[in-house]
This record gives sequence, C-alpha cells and structure tokens, in this order.
Amino acid sequence: MNQFIDIDLFVSQNITKRSKSYFRDDIARNSAELKEKISGKSVLVIGGAGTIGSSYIKAILPFNPAALTVVDYSENGLTELTRDLRSTKNLVIPPHYITYPFDFGGEVFTRLFQKQRFDIVACFAAHKHVRSEKDPLAIEAMIRNNVFNTKTLLDLALQQKPDHLFSVSTDKAANPVNVMGASKKIMEKVLLAYADDLKITTARFANVAFSNGSLLYGFIQRIMKRQPLSAPSDVKRYFVSPEESGELCMLACFLGHSKDIFFPKLGEDQMMTFSEIAEAFLRDIGLTPDYCNSEEEAKEKSERWQPLDKSYPVYFFKTETSGEKMYEEFYTPHDDLDMTTFNSLGVIKNSEVNSISDVEAMLAKFEMLFSRNDIEKKAIIKLLADFLPDFQHIETGQTLDSKM
Repeated sequence: MNQFIDIDLFVSQNITKRSKSYFRDDIARNSAELKEKISGKSVLVIGGAGTIGSSYIKAILPFNPAALTVVDYSENGLTELTRDLRSTKNLVIPPHYITYPFDFGGEVFTRLFQKQRFDIVACFAAHKHVRSEKDPLAIEAMIRNNVFNTKTLLDLALQQKPDHLFSVSTDKAANPVNVMGASKKIMEKVLLAYADDLKITTARFANVAFSNGSLLYGFIQRIMKRQPLSAPSDVKRYFVSPEESGELCMLACFLGHSKDIFFPKLGEDQMMTFSEIAEAFLRDIGLTPDYCNSEEEAKEKSERWQPLDKSYPVYFFKTETSGEKMYEEFYTPHDDLDMTTFNSLGVIKNSEVNSISDVEAMLAKFEMLFSRNDIEKKAIIKLLADFLPDFQHIETGQTLDSKM
C-alpha cells in the first residue's frame, strides 16, 4: 500500500476534475481591482486558522496587504497556520502579522476591534457541521456563534466602518432542512440588515474537499489509524478545493456590491457521493474496497488488516440522520440572479432585507427561549421556522454522532 497521497492532485483528478482553479479566470480578469482594494490595507481574518479562512489568507497575500491580523479560538490551529505561511515559497507575509487565540464573541475581541481600525474584515468563524444538531444545548451554542456573534461583530464594525466586511455562509442556507443551514440563513438576514450602513457581502459554496473536520479529512485519519472507511452512499454534494474556497471568498469579499450573496456556478453533473470519493481514495493508495455489511464487520476486518493486504474494509450506508438533504442547492427559484457578471460565479441580488430593529426583536425571542430550563429541540425548530418560512426540518431522531 502506498500510504502517501498528494491531496491537491487527488482532489483535482478525482473530485473537482479541474486541472486549474475554477476561479482563476475571474481572478485574472479582475486582478487590477483586487490589487487596488487589498494592497496596503489592514486585514482582519476571523476564524483564519480553519481551511477556508487560511485559504482566503493565501489568496489575498499576493495582492500585498500591509497588515494581517488573524483571530481563531484554536491556538494549535494558529500555530500551524503561521508555520504553513512561513514555509510556503513565494508567499510574502506582511511586516505587521499577528495571531490571537480567542473567540470573536468575547470581551477580548471587542477590545481588539476597538483598539485598531481594519480596512477589511473577513469572518469564517462558525459552526459548520450538520452534526452540531444534537440537543438544545448544542443548537443554542450554534445559534449563538453563527447569529449572535455575527450581530456583535456588525455592531462593532459600525463604529469604524471597514471598506469591506465579508462573512461566509453555506449552500445549506438555501431551502434549509437542518439547524445549521437555518442558523446561517438567519445569519444572512442579520448581515443584510446592516448592509445599508456597511459594505457587506457573503458567499454560499460547496463542500471543501479534505477541509478540517470533514468526512474526507476523516478518511486520512482512518487510514493512519487502520480503521475502516465509512460513508453515505446516497448523499450527493458539490465540492471545491481548499484553494478554490479561499479564492471564491476573496472574489465575493472585494468584487460584489453590498447585499450580494455569491455562489459557484457548478452544474448538477459535478456532484459526487462520499462513497464514490472513498473508493477513489483507496484506489489512489493502491487498495480496493472490501465492502462490509455493518460497522461491526468493518471494524473486525480492519483489526485484522495487514499492510500487504490489497483490499481495505469499508462500510457504506443509506443516510438516516436528521437534517441531511440528498443533494444541495445554492439558490431558490424565487431568487433574483446575476449569472453574467462572472464566468465562475453567480450572484443573488435584491434579497429581502429586515431592519436592525427587526433583527434585534428576533434575537430577543431566541434569548427568551434559551433562558428556559425546560427547553426542547422542537421549540427551537419552531422558532426558526417562524422566521424562515422555507425551513422544512428533516427530523429522524438520529445524529451523525451515532455513525462511525
């Protein structure tokens, strides 16, 4: 077995099936404008140690920002980010570069924001996993991070008015069926409420192949630990590479008009199942799948597996977890779309906008609900649906924590 795998090459050959970045042409066509808006500017990246945030940083550095401040609650992640940036050839780090390991919803972050003016603010800090939908406590934490912390950031931004404010969304915000997608759809509403006073854009995009914590990233961990690969066989997803995720966010941050929601113009034929990717992953390291009928069978076989074996145990299953769509979408039939300005990107225009006072009233209702000791998941789902008429929650009684 060849245990070494070139992830970038694997992604381009087996997942995105693109030899170059999907967004390269749009970046080249708009390079002068990007340079004008980034060069010499002070940039704050929140959640910058994650896959998308760090890829955004790598996308903007060639345009020579003067200062880069990165905030992330993961101290280890910030350490690796700095090692990665310092170790990458031809990547110039600004003279003023500093990382801070704290939460963007806390008091220390507020003091940072009040102490220094940033020309560009890009936020990637969020609960991003459908598996975050477990019980009332987990859901409250997700809504506080994705929604309440976003409003806190916007209130701070009103005091210093950055040139650009970007906060990442998700394709799961279109016709949401899970709490994570619903929380990001409400986050979009919060962003748009401030978009007359601040230049605000966001982006919905596909799964980022091998991003931190993703199922595909888990494939690497399973092989390293000699554990079976497990994946749904019926869920289809769009994918972009880590590099593409950062470039998409850079384009959306600087080239859009306030209130624009960006998305990649990917066709349905570009969706893949996770089981298909698992099979390709094994082929790339010289193995064939040994299909198992249960998790227990897969674990037993992996315990007996030897490096000279030519097959590897896998368990593929039909999805049965709460909040899982069979496929994803970037927009709804009711959205006003601009599909011509960019080669690789579509833009949702003229979204319905709530007032800041409406947003505050909405969050007050969530705060009142969260203050109860007897709160149940269904009560939070109902309140989400009150604010999102298109929210059709899929509830099966099972979460991804019950799967390998």
